[in-house]
Order: sequence, then C-alpha cells, then structure tokens
Amino acid sequence: MLHTPHQSLQAAATVPVQRTPERDDQAGPWHGDAVCRRDEAGLFFAPSKEPTAARLSREQAAKRVCARCPVLVECREHALVMPEPYGVWGGLTAAERRVVLSRRRRAKTAAAAETPAEVSRIA
Repeated sequence: MLHTPHQSLQAAATVPVQRTPERDDQAGPWHGDAVCRRDEAGLFFAPSKEPTAARLSREQAAKRVCARCPVLVECREHALVMPEPYGVWGGLTAAERRVVLSRRRRAKTAAAAETPAEVSRIA
C-alpha cells in the first residue's frame, strides 16, 4: 500500500492486511503441488465490502478447488499453525479455522487436566 506524505503510518496500520498464499517454494515442499497455484487468488480471499451472498458463493467455489487438491491436509495444517487470519486455506474459511483451533485448545486442556490415574483407568 502506497502512502502519501501526509498520510500517517498509524492510520495505515489499523487496516487489516490480507495475506495471500506464498507463491514460491519456500512456503514448504507441499506448496508446489497446490491446485490453487493455477487459480486466481481472488477466489480464496474476499474483496473489501463483499456482499454475504457473493462471499458464500466464492468460498464454496474455493472449497471445490481445495477438494481436488493433493496437498489439502498440508495446506490446512499450515493455515492452522501460522495461523492465517484471512481466506480459504485447506478447504476451510477463517471462521471454520477458528472453530478447529478452539476445539484443539479445549482438547489439549482436557488432556493436560487428566491425571495418570484417570488415564490408566480408561485404558
């Protein structure tokens, strides 16, 4: 984003930055096999002020691309580990990834709360 001399950098910092998928092999060995490399990035990331119906339609189209991708699992894990705040990654929207991360945190907390006696009793 270009700034005019009179535009404050602080104002620019408040605008959320939409990250696009890395387009080089440094993103991981899986990235070179991603089907989305051949598709338009706009399918995976929302334009500003996108109407809800258009967003849902675009996300479904992106998910169809992801469904045929041989590296869907690797992409999804990348988006969950980073975590990627925007776009469709690994067949999941940002909201769906937040749910997965929340469930993982709860499961990890529950597993940590179990005592060895409870674990041996279950086994």
